[in-house]
Amino acid sequence: MRSIRPSFTGRGHRRGRGRRTTSPVPVTVALVAALALTATACDSGDAEAGGDASASATAADGGNGEIRIPEHIKDKLKEHGIDVDEWKDGAWKNWNKDDWLREAQDFVNPIIEDLWNPDRMREAEQPDQQVDDNDLSGDQGVTDPEPVPVEAQAVPPKYHDSAATAGKLLFDSPEGSMVCSATVVEDPANPGKSNLVWTAGHCVHAGKKGGWYRNIAFVPSYNDAGKSNEELQNATKEDVAPYGVWWGDWAQTSDQWIEQGGATGGDGAPHDYAVIHVTPEKGSDGKSLEETVGSALPVDFDAPAVPQVENMKAIGYPAAPPYDGQKLFQCEDKPGRLSINATDPTMYRIGCTMTGGSSGGGWIAAGSDGKPALVSNTSIGPVTAGWLAGPRLGEEAKGVFDAVSGKFAGQ
Repeated sequence: MRSIRPSFTGRGHRRGRGRRTTSPVPVTVALVAALALTATACDSGDAEAGGDASASATAADGGNGEIRIPEHIKDKLKEHGIDVDEWKDGAWKNWNKDDWLREAQDFVNPIIEDLWNPDRMREAEQPDQQVDDNDLSGDQGVTDPEPVPVEAQAVPPKYHDSAATAGKLLFDSPEGSMVCSATVVEDPANPGKSNLVWTAGHCVHAGKKGGWYRNIAFVPSYNDAGKSNEELQNATKEDVAPYGVWWGDWAQTSDQWIEQGGATGGDGAPHDYAVIHVTPEKGSDGKSLEETVGSALPVDFDAPAVPQVENMKAIGYPAAPPYDGQKLFQCEDKPGRLSINATDPTMYRIGCTMTGGSSGGGWIAAGSDGKPALVSNTSIGPVTAGWLAGPRLGEEAKGVFDAVSGKFAGQ
């Protein structure tokens, strides 16, 4: 199996397992205008682990390159030997073990203007992340028969009209620039004005053998007109990012993903989810992400059990062949169950041919109130790309979500 990890373009929270994380895909981009430094934590309510929302600051400097950062953030950066100017000028490319921040409270994601340009976004590729199918042989608990593959269908452009909450997540890793998929979700602490994005844990943190990824940014309705790769060769930023680029100024994933997550083999997949709070790259007109795109999905942490679910829809930007990462696709199927380990929550599984790059994309079904809701996200799938699996969201996922929502309540 291969985890459906983010896809990547070049160099480049906490316990779970997966086979093929629909991996990140390489990307080459440049769309940022200020430098913001943020401290992010994963432990809800723990001041040491996360601090407060004021820990995030954007250098809205009018374009003169001046960097303004709260003193306590400067101190945190100094603790890790990070020089802000050097980071902005390329020091973020240093992935030495000692420089790759791992713990929840270590998250730092400076906004670097024009780092993500249309070329970097377009050039995302699928990394080689595979394990043998017999890696499933040790699974315990309830696992239904493998589903029949369901051919992914192209979402009709404009994507904003068909799936306004969907978008592409960009980030840099030691292997290069990568992409995942993500979803705009409702924030109960800021009704109608959410700045929250849902994705997979492996799209923000490398798991037990690594740390936080860098330059994390979200592009809602990427390539909204559904242009081909050739048509995008000379694309403008407005073509690929009609609703702007939104940088993560706070991110949390599960403890299980950070402690157990792995690139292949299923480690951490039942807890492979993350929530990101975002801020606009180019400054704000006062509108939130939800107001900008005009929509957000509620998250259901008590979705019906598999036998009661008629169908689920998985949506994302698959980038590994035969796809190229430029267009939005979706699969619909009646879910089955996949158990990685008897001590972990059983995952949802559907037939779907989407590949790497679709990782982190939302799974939509009728929630506990019967209305459409996000109930999971793409986490893993087999090397042969015949099915996808995603975590069933419960109390631990709700804890991660509430922690991020609570830190920005009323803002």
